[in-house]
Amino acid sequence: METTTATVGGAILALFGGALLLWCAAEVRLRHRVRRRGRPAVATVVAEADAHGELDSAPLLSFATEPSTVGAQGVGAHTAHSSGTLAVEACELVLTRPRGHTPLRRPPRLVPGTSVRIAYDPRRPGLAVLAPEESGPRTVVADLLWTALGLGCLAAAALLLLVAA
Repeated sequence: METTTATVGGAILALFGGALLLWCAAEVRLRHRVRRRGRPAVATVVAEADAHGELDSAPLLSFATEPSTVGAQGVGAHTAHSSGTLAVEACELVLTRPRGHTPLRRPPRLVPGTSVRIAYDPRRPGLAVLAPEESGPRTVVADLLWTALGLGCLAAAALLLLVAA
């Protein structure tokens, strides 16, 4: 193999493997942060209105957020504070797909109408993840496989760069 080809191939594999490892770490960190600090909720799997959406492995979920005090905006029950000001407790209906759900096919248990437990970020309700017991051990296996692929690319890049040197 020519030195230039090995160097370029090694650089491309190193970039791909590094980006893949960063993406895996960011997704795992995001899921753990939302599960730890987010609010729990029960979501319903919604039927897809789009034929292309049915091909997505992550189900479309619908859930209502918990009430939060938001000044004078939002929809919900009005409450008076001890200071005499009027605030609104807003509930929002959210339609989103959970993050970190990366199987090749949608699990058969996630059919429209099924209830699943989730956690969502109260500041960004569209950011939701399945509860650990809902996602099951397959999520850990998928995380390990993506990590192994990233490490394999980095190892192949190191080998190619050693051959080129």
